[in-house]
Amino acid sequence: MTKAVKCACDEAGLAAAAACLNSGGVALVPTDTVYGIAAHPGFPGAVARLYAIKGRDGGKPIAALVEGPDAARRLLRAEGAAFDALAAHWPGALTVVANGEGARVPDHDWMRRLAGECGGALRVTSANESGAGDCAGFEAAFAAVGRAVDVAVDGGTCAGGRASTVARLLDGGSFEILRQGGVVLAEEGK
Repeated sequence: MTKAVKCACDEAGLAAAAACLNSGGVALVPTDTVYGIAAHPGFPGAVARLYAIKGRDGGKPIAALVEGPDAARRLLRAEGAAFDALAAHWPGALTVVANGEGARVPDHDWMRRLAGECGGALRVTSANESGAGDCAGFEAAFAAVGRAVDVAVDGGTCAGGRASTVARLLDGGSFEILRQGGVVLAEEGK
């Protein structure tokens, strides 16, 4: 186990978290919904640590938090009216799934800047063990995963306090809701 370096959600914290992630480390970060554990997708070992820290089944993908809608569109390889309708909720608590990927543009300037400092996208999963409750406050998140990360960014209490809604794009230009969360959606045609 590592001893996490704690820092504030400010410019110095941004630099520390970016340096950590860009060198293959793992960071505890605040978002607009709940705290997350982040890794740079270019470091498979760091992403594997996310799975281990969370105790997540390796067959379940980890979505990306991205710097903006264009980065999400590229990652998801998605176009069309259904994508545009969902993307209208960004930045916000909506994860869109397409082509085996999930992406979200968080409504958290610091987090979007961090993604930008790391190539535009970060793999991020909620800072808890699989099946445990989400952590909206730093102290709870640090208690849950702090001993296993390299950098822990204290952003106070996350404004949303609730995980994101997850919607999957379907063939034919519609979508289905996989999980209701921070953004309330009605499925098209229902």
